[in-house]
Amino acid sequence: MDFLNHPDTDLIILRALQEDLGDGDHTTLSTVPTGHIAKARCLIKDHGVLAGIELAQRVFFLVDPSLTMEIFMNDGDVAHKGDVAFIVTGDPRSILQAERIVLNFMQRMSGIATVSREVSAVIADLPCQILDTRKTTPLIRHMEKWAVKIGGATNHRFGLYDMVMIKDNHSDYAGGITPAVLACQAYLAENGLSLKIEVETRNLDEVQEALAVGGVDIIMLDNMSHQMMREAVAMIGGRAKTEASGGILPEDVREVALTGVDYISMGYLTHSAPSLDISLKAI
Repeated sequence: MDFLNHPDTDLIILRALQEDLGDGDHTTLSTVPTGHIAKARCLIKDHGVLAGIELAQRVFFLVDPSLTMEIFMNDGDVAHKGDVAFIVTGDPRSILQAERIVLNFMQRMSGIATVSREVSAVIADLPCQILDTRKTTPLIRHMEKWAVKIGGATNHRFGLYDMVMIKDNHSDYAGGITPAVLACQAYLAENGLSLKIEVETRNLDEVQEALAVGGVDIIMLDNMSHQMMREAVAMIGGRAKTEASGGILPEDVREVALTGVDYISMGYLTHSAPSLDISLKAI
């Protein structure tokens, strides 16, 4: 996905600016003269993985196309306290009006990228991938998933539209895994859709049922013990991909990966990653 040119990127930035500016930045308008050139540096105050540099460029441009950035660090670079990511130059009023939006996005995205890099590194020697989830901040999902990608983890589905994931509630409402999968397969065929099917399972009986019905691409092993996951992976035997899920924390990742699963999905990446401390300081 082209995250920067996603159709919602500019819309989100403009809505964020409207939320912040309202009928005007009266502090800046009353205290800061215009008509001259100023500079500000983006100062990193934490250790982590930078994300949001490209997005910052877009924010500055939408606020004032005459603003320019001298970039010293790129998305995906490891930053240390005291590093300067970029210097922005232009009308000081424009810089101040863009400041909080730039920092909000960068701090959030860098925090997500940092955690994504850390957990991926823990299992770098194993044939397992870290996936993100739909547990994202409403309306800025693609930005948070952008940060996951920058950090080195893998984007899972972006919404309800790009794959089928039959969760426990779907199965319970449908009368079980088998009728849910069969109904899904019929629906996809009737509508000419080619989407992967994933089924959530809670125990080994459900794993066996998901295998027996056939046509399932990924079997999710939800909230299972490590031992049960190992048994499930052996039972599946490569007939479908396996995904561990359910409240998995960074400290759990390696032990889960050692059960033999293909994927580990982590809502933690986007709902619990702490923001990186970044500031914009006048020079």
